[in-house]
Amino acid sequence: MYIAIEGVIGVGKTTLARQLQNTFKAEVLLEIFEENPFLSDFYNDRERYAFQTQIFFLLSRYRQQNNIAPSILNAGKNLIADYTFAKDAVFARINLMGDELDMYYKVHEALGEKIPKPDLLVYLQADTDILMQRIALRDRPYERQMERDYIDKLNHAYNDFFSKEYSHTPSLTIDTNPLNFAQDTNHFKLIENRIRSVLI
Repeated sequence: MYIAIEGVIGVGKTTLARQLQNTFKAEVLLEIFEENPFLSDFYNDRERYAFQTQIFFLLSRYRQQNNIAPSILNAGKNLIADYTFAKDAVFARINLMGDELDMYYKVHEALGEKIPKPDLLVYLQADTDILMQRIALRDRPYERQMERDYIDKLNHAYNDFFSKEYSHTPSLTIDTNPLNFAQDTNHFKLIENRIRSVLI
């Protein structure tokens, strides 16, 4: 069983993946974003550093998804990831344009053919203002300059992509606005039960 969790920055993907690890006796594959050397510069000057940031993320995500995920699944173990390889293209649509975007799509398409698809996508939704509150609470240094307009644009892009275009995988959409599954066990149990009901 392979479950991938998706959603915009600050929605709680990694938190939920770690919580579900014991529940489903699974290995966890977490996105490595801190290692991107362009990330801080990108949030200060998105136009200048967008291409470098995007390509670094694309290759990093590909290495994880192509090397680690198959070895776990081929060993017969359950896997929970806090991202999908497909989501990288959502960021590219917002951050890149022209020849850079065309080049990105060619590389993404070629690499994507080798990536295993999840059995279930859990898509976590939240309003932009809620996302901004959660981002502020976790207070990551490179996210302190993050603009609301950027997160709002990203939020709309995510909703469009995962509700209309990401159709090759069964999906479960969860509104996290009223939930605090990080601290409320009842809220976490609610999500767990919804996932189990889809997997049955």
